[in-house]
Amino acid sequence: MIKVLIVDDQSLIREGLMMMLSLYDTITLVGEATNGKEAIELIDRIQVDLILMDIRMPIMNGVEATKIIKEKHHDIKVLILTTFNEDEYIFEGLRNGADGYLLKDISSQDLVKAIKTVYEGNVLLQPDVAKKMLGAMTYNNVAQSNLDRHIFKELTKKEYEIALLIGEGKSNKEIASTLYITEGTVKNHITKILDKLDLRDRTQLAVLIKD
Repeated sequence: MIKVLIVDDQSLIREGLMMMLSLYDTITLVGEATNGKEAIELIDRIQVDLILMDIRMPIMNGVEATKIIKEKHHDIKVLILTTFNEDEYIFEGLRNGADGYLLKDISSQDLVKAIKTVYEGNVLLQPDVAKKMLGAMTYNNVAQSNLDRHIFKELTKKEYEIALLIGEGKSNKEIASTLYITEGTVKNHITKILDKLDLRDRTQLAVLIKD
């Protein structure tokens, strides 16, 4: 069972999400919060696996909350809920450690699939939003346009292949199958890749490689 916390200042959104998720026996709803501050206080008292986090909220928005939560609870996954007119916040959320983002008009089946994907440690970058996001954000000019791609010269051929597959949203299991190596080997390569590129997690790597 995946323990999910819903964080959104609109009661209608919270109720809708709770109603959708309650239909699936693989998910347990452990609480709800109306802003980032409440969410931070809640996760100190209850066990949470994944947070569905709105961006724009009073008192503390989802971007700020994500940063604090990820610093204190590395194991908790954060899925940011967004709309097309909030794309300026998305990249900042990812930089703060968010594990992906979803459009608020997502179907219940796709929502559950997304939750499972992120819970299993994979990156979730929806293609239709990714185009707009990647066209607008800079990632500090994406390390000066990836240092004219020089940054990737630090990687071995195998590491670069794995980075590309991560950019496609592949899981460790899928990468292992594609490259005919073990999942343990994939994990070791990813650790080296993140270290060489000075990145915090595979989400940042996916954003960088896709630009």
